[in-house]
Amino acid sequence: MDKFIGRRDFLDDLESLWRKRTSSIVACRGRRRIGKSTLFREFSRRTAERYIEIEGLAPEKNMTDQDQLEGFAASLARETQTPLLTLKNWTDAFFWLDHYIDDTKRTVVVLDEISWMGGYNPLFPSMLRKAWERYFHRHDKLILVICGSVSAWIKENLLDSTGFAGRFSRDYVLPELSLNECVQFWGDAANRISSREILDVLSVTGGVPRYLEEVDPGLDAAENIRRMCFMKSGQLFQDFDSIFNPLFSPENEVRKSILGALGTGPLTGDEISRRLGIPRNGHLSANLRALCEGGFIADDVGINPQTGKLARVSKYRLKDNYTRFYLKYMAPHKHEIALGTYRYQSVENLPEWQAVMGLQFENLIVNNAMSLIPHLHIGGAIVESVAPYRNMRNGASGKKAGCQVDLLIQTARTAYVVEIKRQKEIGPEIEDEVRRKIACLPLRSGVTPRPVLVYDGRLAPSVEGTGFFDAIVPARKLLGF
Repeated sequence: MDKFIGRRDFLDDLESLWRKRTSSIVACRGRRRIGKSTLFREFSRRTAERYIEIEGLAPEKNMTDQDQLEGFAASLARETQTPLLTLKNWTDAFFWLDHYIDDTKRTVVVLDEISWMGGYNPLFPSMLRKAWERYFHRHDKLILVICGSVSAWIKENLLDSTGFAGRFSRDYVLPELSLNECVQFWGDAANRISSREILDVLSVTGGVPRYLEEVDPGLDAAENIRRMCFMKSGQLFQDFDSIFNPLFSPENEVRKSILGALGTGPLTGDEISRRLGIPRNGHLSANLRALCEGGFIADDVGINPQTGKLARVSKYRLKDNYTRFYLKYMAPHKHEIALGTYRYQSVENLPEWQAVMGLQFENLIVNNAMSLIPHLHIGGAIVESVAPYRNMRNGASGKKAGCQVDLLIQTARTAYVVEIKRQKEIGPEIEDEVRRKIACLPLRSGVTPRPVLVYDGRLAPSVEGTGFFDAIVPARKLLGF
């Protein structure tokens, strides 16, 4: 049985590189645990004859460039089954790597966590470029992969470097898995487990493969979440501090502060600056960009429904479901979790649990908004904007009052006002709630608002009977059921 899940588009695109007559260099970026290395191992298993993976050593205090060279040498010896070499510098390292590449075999070489590997030597990028031009580029059956979770380092030192201009065949930023791909982690058990259980787990993990590997299909959602999040040994209890360890990047303390600020709700760049007391400058912008590329936050810049043009000011949203859940529900109870307070307690009995899971569910659906579009009967119309909408004017001077729409999907003539709801019982009051939102939504002339409901729970028959909603989408359909 093939245990690899998803990434079909990436695998197909990578396979097309073998049809070139020359070697290829590929960049792959994305947050830790998203499955970057796993993707290339699977690609190599399916299409290559040889695979070499060399990972930079995780940073530690007092680590040096020589430590990284020794780590490179040890990995090279293991991967090629050759004697351990003494490497004097990176020119040496790349020479010997090239020496072990066989021109007769399709070969994938992955330099993983490249920022750890090269971060202790400012000349590393130029030495890698020279090695590419002098050695690696002449192999016509080679794909060299530059991989890492510190996206900003790869972009600044390699992708945006004039020395590497035009050399990269691909630059992938690996996203989370889609909802119907995530379901496959439950295997055959998915057919007998309620969609609520699967959605609750995904509301905590998001589509992060490493977290989903921890799911035990034999346990219910509450127990899976308790074991992963509310036990000291749980993967998700420890992972936030691991990802944002200051040793991995000197910017991680600032980035943790940004995430903490967004834990209270979406903010503009200026609002983040004021909230944290840090200048609104290129340094803050670079950190916001890095968090966006890592999938931790989203820059929700949609079309202004009143003007039909891009909104002048965008707001940053805490996108990553795990990070949201950690900051909102785990971090405040970190001491109690470490003490074992939740060892025998069901998470469903925790204070405000249903409210928290409702917000997590909403965020999960927003993150997977593109999978919703086929259910809206849009036809051939071009989707121009997909984003939450927030306009918090106070209604003074006769203007329309503040308005929040969970998700606003816009075409040239239609604004789909999407309400996202997770409740045990969803009654007719949901219609009045959406009517109020449509009434205060400023729409330009000629645009028709169409109410849409995405839900998980028991829907009152009267809601479907009135015909108020133009589309009613049970969340289980987005899972592929």
